[in-house]
Order: sequence, then structure tokens, then C-alpha cells
Amino acid sequence: MSSTTVSLPSLEDKVSPEEWAVRVDLAACYRLVAHYGWEDLVYTHITARVPGAGEQFLINPYGMFFDEITASSLVKIDTEGRKLDDSPFPVNPAGFVIHSAIHAARHDALFVLHTHTANGIAVAAQRAGLLPISQHSLSVLSSLGYHDFEGPALRDDEKPRLVADLGDHRHLILRNHGLLTVGETAAEAFLSMYYLETSCAIQVKAQAGGELIVVPKDIIESSYAQMMNPNRMRGSRGAPVWPGLLRRLDRIDASYRN
Repeated sequence: MSSTTVSLPSLEDKVSPEEWAVRVDLAACYRLVAHYGWEDLVYTHITARVPGAGEQFLINPYGMFFDEITASSLVKIDTEGRKLDDSPFPVNPAGFVIHSAIHAARHDALFVLHTHTANGIAVAAQRAGLLPISQHSLSVLSSLGYHDFEGPALRDDEKPRLVADLGDHRHLILRNHGLLTVGETAAEAFLSMYYLETSCAIQVKAQAGGELIVVPKDIIESSYAQMMNPNRMRGSRGAPVWPGLLRRLDRIDASYRN
């Protein structure tokens, strides 16, 4: 398949090997979001902290679709969303408000992924939120917060409430707005979003059918204990599937690595 990306000089020899690895993983994450149909034109973001660079982050060039993004097209910004390099692309500082709050408060949140999917917003608009009606949902409910809608997330005074609602969770449902996940790696953030998005899709489909079967509380608690078992949790969340996801992208279009 031919590349659909904008041609840019590679930055691989202009940044550290650690930054380049993060750039490739972040670009892959954007491509995967597009591949799974979770994008909302150009209006959501996935961000990553630049390793070893203090308060510096990578974000998508505003106006490029997620299936066009490459490692070299990602833009380096500061905590205010201002460009720190001579990228020819603009950024959307307003879109970094949510991400900057989480990166600042959660130093383990090296990657922050935010979506506006139809299924995610449908569940975000339900008073009961995500229901324990699927095996997928149980892995999410063990680490899920909710943040009430305050209008477009553009104001700095919303940041403390957003951070408090996320707490130490991996998943956040933004009421009437969308979904958000965090991770120490792109694999963790993406896999968390996969389970959250899939749980929402299952719920929306199930609600169109008959009476729902809710998983009993004791099963939820025992399932949580099993999922938190140190032996089961050994290694990075998402590590078993991430190489396969990259192989899938490589078969479709490997230009995200450029």
C-alpha cells in the first residue's frame, strides 16, 4: 500500500535514540486510533512526554489526520502548548489543556490518549456510566474515574478537578465528552483505551436488546483481585500485543516510522 503521508525530512539523527523510540510509538498510536475508527477528524490528541527532557511533550501537528502522522511530523511543545522546534506545522494549544494537567500531576502518565467516539460519548452521557455487564468492562472498572462536563475543556481552572477525578486511575470517562486513558508506555495507554472503548461498544449494543445481566458484586471483586495479582501483572500492560499491532501497521503502511 502506498504512503499517504506528507513527505518530511527524518528527525531520527537529530534527536536522541530514546526520543526517537517514543516518537515512533506515538506515531503508531495515532495510526492505530485511525485504524480502529476512533478518530474525530483532527479534534483529539495523544501526547507523550519527551524522555529526559523535563517538561517537554510531543503532540500531533494540527490539521493532519491521524493516518498521516509520522514520527518526524510530531511537534515538540512545552506545558503551555507552545512549539519548541521549527516544525512547519501548527499545534492546537487549547487541545493540550487536558493533557498538560495530567502530565503535570501524573509523572507515570507518559502517554495520554483522548477520544471522542460515538460509543464512548454514548456511555459518557448515561447517568450510570459504564456497567459491569461484560468481561471487558471488569478490567476497566477496576481503574476508572469520572469527570463531570464543564463545557469545552479549554480553561485552566478546570485542571485541578480533572486531575482529582482521574486520581490514580488508568481510565477516565469525561461526562458528555469522551474517553481518556494514560500509560507509562504507548502500549499501556492504547490497550487501556481498547478495553474502555470495547466495553462502551458492548454496552451500547447490549442496551438495544433485552434485559441486561449485571455481573454480581462478589464476581467483580474476585475478578479485580485476579487481575491485580502480581504474577499476572508482571511486565508492562499491553506488552504482549504491542509488537503484533506494529506488525499490523507495517503491513498496512510503515510510513509512521519515518
